[in-house]
Amino acid sequence: MKKKVLAAIILAAAMLVGCGEDKPVSSPLQTLEPEIIGTEESDVPDESNNEEALGGELKPGGEDHPIADRTIVDGKMQSYLTGEWKDADIVQRRSMAVMIPNNPPAMPQHGISQASIIYEAPVEGRITRLMGIFEDYDDLDHIGPVRSSRDYYVYEAMAYDSIYCNWGLAVPYVAPIINTDQIDNISVTLQGIDVGADEAFDRISRPGYATEFTGYLFIDGYNKGVERLKYDTTYEEHGRFEQAFTFADEGYLAAYENYPDATEIRPGGTKSNSGGYGSNNACFTYNPEDRLYYRSQYGKEQIDEYNGEQVAVTNVVFKVCHGEVRDAKDYLAFGVTGSGKAYVFTNGKVIEGTWKRESNYAPNIFMDENGNEIVFNQGRTWICCIWKEYSEYVSWE
Repeated sequence: MKKKVLAAIILAAAMLVGCGEDKPVSSPLQTLEPEIIGTEESDVPDESNNEEALGGELKPGGEDHPIADRTIVDGKMQSYLTGEWKDADIVQRRSMAVMIPNNPPAMPQHGISQASIIYEAPVEGRITRLMGIFEDYDDLDHIGPVRSSRDYYVYEAMAYDSIYCNWGLAVPYVAPIINTDQIDNISVTLQGIDVGADEAFDRISRPGYATEFTGYLFIDGYNKGVERLKYDTTYEEHGRFEQAFTFADEGYLAAYENYPDATEIRPGGTKSNSGGYGSNNACFTYNPEDRLYYRSQYGKEQIDEYNGEQVAVTNVVFKVCHGEVRDAKDYLAFGVTGSGKAYVFTNGKVIEGTWKRESNYAPNIFMDENGNEIVFNQGRTWICCIWKEYSEYVSWE
């Protein structure tokens, strides 16, 4: 407990001189605490081992000791999405990918700290929207608010073989994908959706909020929709999932000691720009005590309504993609397959390299400057899709 209190004090002090002090860049438009793995003293770490791990007992050199073959030990497996030990049934079932708004009128969001992976990208109006990849959601009653789909999020969800959840869509670009067998979806029945799953969604009263920020995905309804639509529920059944990331094995820390420090990370930099992150002034501040990056935006801590805590992740990725404006409605397009520049932040370090993804169902592979795959530390990951034209604004210190 003392360690947790000390971590909170250090983080609060850091925020006074870091992201939290900055005022948001003006715009015309209005988490995640990973469970630290245990030491070699047990096959399946428990909470006491996690506390010891926070004290620094992980061995360096995790870059050279990734998880190899996953096995079931006492009913648990190491997650494909976080590397952490979880119930085998949870690890083997297909995740859900939920579209979540990220502009001030929607705050606070509910449940995002429980996502194993959060994907963020700009949308029209030069704001960003989130897609949470959830595998361990049984303790959640609902997630949201839930918002509409853009096709590049759908394509990114395919990398994880997720069941895609949305309330609305950019019809010309999403309907030709979502209404085929390219992806399984749980969607509100609106124009552009051929087969909906309305039992998965409902509204929650939020006095003072616009209607579009009152719609949520309910877990019981989601499960009913998946059953009614007869979707495969495990990766093995569906047969499309390859991997998410390569993680350091139990008891190891991917330290990257020879790489530059990066403890305050800004996908949109510190200057006003139209790349999406220039509007929300997003920032991740690293806390060495628990090795987590704490998220702020619009000059405030990003808090999850579910637990009242600031959203935090173990790994942050900037994936630089080709982007363009599609039409007069300002719908955007992003190239999320192919290859491009990448920045991976973990353990307070930055590894500059590249990403590649060979097809819609292929995983994102992140490589260092020598072409070696980057090994992530166990925990949750936040991926920012960076519009290449605005990648010059990316900054860290």
